[in-house]
Order: sequence, then C-alpha cells, then structure tokens
Amino acid sequence: MTNWLSAVVLGLVEGLTEFIPVSSTGHLLLLGHFIGFESSGKTFEIVIQLGALLAIVSIYFRELWLLSIRWPYDPHARRFLIGLLVAFLPAAVIGFLAYGFIKTVLFATPLVVCVALIVGGVALLWLDRMPKKPRFLDADLYPMRVYFIIGLFQCLAMIPGVSRSGATIAGGLLLGTDKRSAAEFSFFLALPTMGAAVAYDLFKNWRVLDFTDFGLIAVGFAVAFVTALAVVRFLLEFVSKRGFAPFAWWRIAVGSVGAVALLLGF
Repeated sequence: MTNWLSAVVLGLVEGLTEFIPVSSTGHLLLLGHFIGFESSGKTFEIVIQLGALLAIVSIYFRELWLLSIRWPYDPHARRFLIGLLVAFLPAAVIGFLAYGFIKTVLFATPLVVCVALIVGGVALLWLDRMPKKPRFLDADLYPMRVYFIIGLFQCLAMIPGVSRSGATIAGGLLLGTDKRSAAEFSFFLALPTMGAAVAYDLFKNWRVLDFTDFGLIAVGFAVAFVTALAVVRFLLEFVSKRGFAPFAWWRIAVGSVGAVALLLGF
C-alpha cells in the first residue's frame, strides 16, 4: 500500500472509530502493523487525532462558547465544567505516571489489542442487554460521584483496544445514565482527555518528531476531521435507537480476525 493511500485509510479509520466504542487506537495499531505503516516519532498517528478532536469542537462550538463565557457567573455552567475536570483527572494522573509502560509495552503488543477488543465487545453486549431504568438523562446534571467514576472507567482505555468512548459509556450505563447522554458526555470528555494526551505525546516525542511528510499528515488530518464530523452527527440518534450491539459485534469480529492473523505469523 502506498504512503498516500495509507494516509487516507488511516485517517478514515481514525475519524470513523474515535468516537464510537470500538477503539480507534486499537484499530490504528492493528492496521499499521498489518500494512507496515509507521511514521517517524509517531508524528502522523499523533497529529491526525487532532482532526477528530476538531470535529467535536466544530459540532459543539456553540455549547463550548457559552460555557466559556458563562462559567464565571452561571452556577450550572460552572458545575458542568467542574464535573468534566473531575472526570478528566484520573486519566491525567494515571496517564502521566504510567506513560512509559503504556507506550513501550501495551502499545507494542498487537495481541493485547485483539484481546481487549474481544473482551470489550462481550462487555458491551452484556451492558446493552442488561435490564435497566436510567436515572440520569442529562450529561450536565450528573452527580459528582458519577463524573468521577466515569473518569475512573476512562482509565481502562489506556489499554489499547479497550476504547475511551466505550469505557466512559459503559461506566455511565452501569451508574444509571441513559445511552444518549452517556455518549454525549463521552464527546465532551474527549476534549480535555485527547487534547492533553496529544499535547503530552508531542512534548515527550518532540526530539524525534518528523514533519517532512507534511502532505501525508495533512491528508490524514483532513480525512479524520471529515469522517469524525459525520460519525458524531449520526451517533447519538443511532445509539438511542439501536444501542451498542452493532459496535460490540464489530469489536469481536476485528479482535478475532486480528488474533488469528497474529498467531499465524502475519
């Protein structure tokens, strides 16, 4: 596969999978392994995540703007921002402390990705079928303990293949949120979490970053942005009607095929 085609495919995969509970990192690691694509200093893989992040900013720009100007005098806006911070902090602390292990061990073991995809898929199927009566329907009105525990669940996504959105949504459902608000909160939580993760990656790897293939990076960034934009716009309505079972079966299928291919030596 040529580098240009690889850039388009990987950008497409990043945009399609970043905000659905299938693990964009897991998909990118497996795909990069099988097509033999790896950029210097992981520059490409780091930067295209910003394309997906920009999609969230674009869609929720009005809400984010209102939060930014209202929080000094609006208790409701201030409470939601505090809730986001409470949910973000566990991943910030653990990610900082375990960065080396995550990058050099977990991210370097494709079989870990496959196992996490399968286990996460089974867990999503169980959650989707579990009888429940939602108690929390608005992402900006969750109790603080719910924000914090969702943040703890997000930490599971440091294992590649678990899925950041999948972990946060699963945590929310177990705590009594409805599917739509759980998915929406995972979008908002992506902003500080992904933003901090990308910034820290760039900081840790700045000595080996290589922007000589700027064209490839730009293509991947643009494709990730456009596809993530489409996914976020349809996802809330989709999960409200269909739940998470389709994503669960996809995870199980990808994890199983990937594991077989790895065990066969590919």
